[in-house]
Amino acid sequence: MRQYLFTILLTAALTTALAWMVWRLSMRYKLYPGIRERDVHKTPTPRLGGVAMFLGIVAAILVSGSNPFFQIFWVDPRPVWAVLGAAVLIVLVGVADDLWDLDWTIKLGAQFLAAGIIAVGGGLQVYTLPFGGMTLVSSWVSITLTMFSIVIVMNAVNFIDGLDALVAGVCLIANGVFFVYSYILSRDTLTTNSTLATFLAAAMIGACAGFLPLNWRPAKMFMGDSGALLLGLLMATSAIAASGQIPPSVLDPVDGLGRSQLLGAFLPILVPIVVVLLPLVDFGLAVIRRMGAGKSPFSPDRKHLHHRMLDLGHSDRDAVLIFYAWTAVISLAVLIMYLATRENWPGEYWLGVIFGVIGIAACLVLTLMPTRRPPHAPTDPTPATQEA
Repeated sequence: MRQYLFTILLTAALTTALAWMVWRLSMRYKLYPGIRERDVHKTPTPRLGGVAMFLGIVAAILVSGSNPFFQIFWVDPRPVWAVLGAAVLIVLVGVADDLWDLDWTIKLGAQFLAAGIIAVGGGLQVYTLPFGGMTLVSSWVSITLTMFSIVIVMNAVNFIDGLDALVAGVCLIANGVFFVYSYILSRDTLTTNSTLATFLAAAMIGACAGFLPLNWRPAKMFMGDSGALLLGLLMATSAIAASGQIPPSVLDPVDGLGRSQLLGAFLPILVPIVVVLLPLVDFGLAVIRRMGAGKSPFSPDRKHLHHRMLDLGHSDRDAVLIFYAWTAVISLAVLIMYLATRENWPGEYWLGVIFGVIGIAACLVLTLMPTRRPPHAPTDPTPATQEA
């Protein structure tokens, strides 16, 4: 655990220092786009925070190569180099989009190429589905499913990037929960706690924590597409890497298995999904909404969940905090259920269910009963909030 804590602190410190440097350079050379019609913020603000996050994560990965504790996933370095190669591509395309607004087809093509690097070049693929332990026999089916999963998660994370500190905080919480899950999973299924999935989660925790000081309202800088797409890429990759640790027998419950054991068998595959559930819901609703209107699913609009929160009467800060609460409640509830079934806690998964029910009820009250300004009231023009 100490090695992971070192990774988190190293990545956070480097990201904070690099983010400050990137902000200073961006302001000096005016490396920021103009205000778009759909933007919430009123002041031109740099969108290159993802560059600092990327460099912090890369530094952590390179340092891990000389750390004996992490040598187990450097034995076959292909997945690590594939992650780095895909990250470089995504960040370059993200920076270009942040500066010049690329066509969505170019961005989507780059996303599939990056996903292909992970699936084909790195060999990190979805091999097993949580339906009776179904193993994907065809390599092309596995590669295709992996690539689409990565692209969906990348866009889901990018779609919620619309308010100061929203993505950084949500991903910090999600990766924190996933880190605990992956650490416990490796303890239960492997002979070591050193895995690529857990390491990537730790690096993302550090990157998000290190970027938050400059991204908190009013934000000095946004992470932009380069940061949001990078986080989505790494979150999907770490989830796929973790799923490869799960023995197929765990997902193949035998006849007569009790309800509690059956749920426990499916929880390992549910945890990686629920930690990105909020971005996935927003992404799904946006695709349905836009295609229903005869538009491209990637055409921008101002109807995301965070926009609806503002329309309900929440302030920018309150909307962000409520998103944090939803992310924490849903992901922690399933994590508690997983831990309970693994550790044989009293009541097993019911503790997580009770926590989830109470937490969701509280989040609903907070969401539907704003305590700040009334709907349609003028917003404060001074803070810099974002829309990606």
